[in-house]
Amino acid sequence: MDYDNVKAAEFGASLKGMGINLLVRDVLGSSTFLRDVFAMKAFQVTKDFAILTYGDQVFQLHSDATFHSHPLLSLLPVAGPRGGGIELRLYETDPDQAVILAEAHVHDTTVLQPPTDKPHGLRECVILDADGYAWVPSRPLSR
Repeated sequence: MDYDNVKAAEFGASLKGMGINLLVRDVLGSSTFLRDVFAMKAFQVTKDFAILTYGDQVFQLHSDATFHSHPLLSLLPVAGPRGGGIELRLYETDPDQAVILAEAHVHDTTVLQPPTDKPHGLRECVILDADGYAWVPSRPLSR
């Protein structure tokens, strides 16, 4: 699919399986963070919307303003983190490199947990973005 030029109705009708849509305060900043730190691709980026891909997976960012009549908007905090309780796991991203890029990034990010070898066979870290979403890049441990 040509994500740079697809129309909203065609894009919406093409979505299948489980989808992710993150409400963010700053679509442009969030898109830049995801592109710069995790090498995601961003399409049709505006102040209100973006399509992002990570490998073969597609998801969306929407600004708060686009949800003006959606009931979810009333549950979002005005300030502070939004993503408590959810991890967005990126199984094909090196956590050591992601931390280096996140720490150099101009947008507000926090390395909540540095790269660590875990007993479940992954090396991973936890990086909070400006909206408080927990991004967890990880790689399998070497045998």
